Amino acid sequence: MALEQTWRWYGPNDPISLQEIKQTGATGIVSALHQIPNGEVWTIEEIKKRSAEIEAAGLRWSVVESVPVHEDIKKKTGDYKKYIDNYKLSIQNLGACGIETICYNFMPVLDWSRTDLAFESGDGSNALRFDMDIFAAFDVFILKRENAKADYSEEILKRAEVKFQSMTTEEIEKITRNVIAGLPGAEESYTLESFQKVLDEYKEIDAPKLKKHLFEFLSEIIPVAEQAGVRMAIHPDDPPRALLGLPRVVSTIDDAVELTKVVDSVSNGITLCTGSFGAGHFNNLPEMTKILAPRINFVHLRNVSRDAEGNFFENYLFDGDIDIPAVMKALLVEEKERKESGRKDWQIPMRPDHGNKMLDDLPKTTNPGYSLYGRMKGLAELRGLEQGLMASLK
Repeated sequence: MALEQTWRWYGPNDPISLQEIKQTGATGIVSALHQIPNGEVWTIEEIKKRSAEIEAAGLRWSVVESVPVHEDIKKKTGDYKKYIDNYKLSIQNLGACGIETICYNFMPVLDWSRTDLAFESGDGSNALRFDMDIFAAFDVFILKRENAKADYSEEILKRAEVKFQSMTTEEIEKITRNVIAGLPGAEESYTLESFQKVLDEYKEIDAPKLKKHLFEFLSEIIPVAEQAGVRMAIHPDDPPRALLGLPRVVSTIDDAVELTKVVDSVSNGITLCTGSFGAGHFNNLPEMTKILAPRINFVHLRNVSRDAEGNFFENYLFDGDIDIPAVMKALLVEEKERKESGRKDWQIPMRPDHGNKMLDDLPKTTNPGYSLYGRMKGLAELRGLEQGLMASLK
């Protein structure tokens, strides 16, 4: 009984090599075919090519993160039916190649947003941070989104205006890049003008409508995943609140439970991201883990320090507001029950999610949150925590 230790790798262009990953102790790779345009089919040929590259390093491709859901599917416009058919075929091809877990998300436009990609923590390392005042300054005074002021309190708006007035041209450009341009996990980037146009496409789509589109999508793809032997694992909203007028539909325990009931199948599961769910002060991660346990198909473990206004920064594993040991214990209890019930797929893949940029990584160019040493520290800590808890569960 042990969670499968995996590591996200962005493919041949990732500055961290497969050989380095192997030295961290991880045995599984979490990867995606980023070169394939959103909505296109992942062919067996391309899947096998990536698998062979990973296996040559003595590792295995355990989880896909992610097969992007085309924006037309989320909006239910344009060629959405074709893109759903393509998605089904990609699921079938992955299953045929022995890859049984697919992480995906249903967040409109951006996979995740931060205001600071190099927040200086107290020990000199860099972390990711979301500052609501700065985000409001971007939304209201830089992007100048229509009716944006209605989304923030008077206190936040006052502080946001003060911060905006003190920003230099370089700082405005930096915050714009941080929020909308080329973030890891997002397969598209936007200029300020094109970004506003994309936002406008969601003006008529509120949370209930987006949720309806998600549920219709699940009713289409989950039966295919079942037949292919694939477990789907939807990633929660990051952060778990509406941003830029865009709706959010996977932010709370109620959201997660509701979507798992749409199609009652172990193939219709959740990626338990303790950092994404945890950025909401209203989410109790140990309780969520226990409630969602039978449908947790993939796990991202990281910690955050947060407040009720929506500010948070990514902290060390045992220093934030999430009770990581309690989450780990609940996961191990679930895994034990799966194994004892005879499930062949009892093992739950997990990965250290993000990590402070530190040591020799500081001067290097890496994907924000995905440097080597910070994640290796996290994986080592998770491994030690797991071993200690396993002894207590025997």
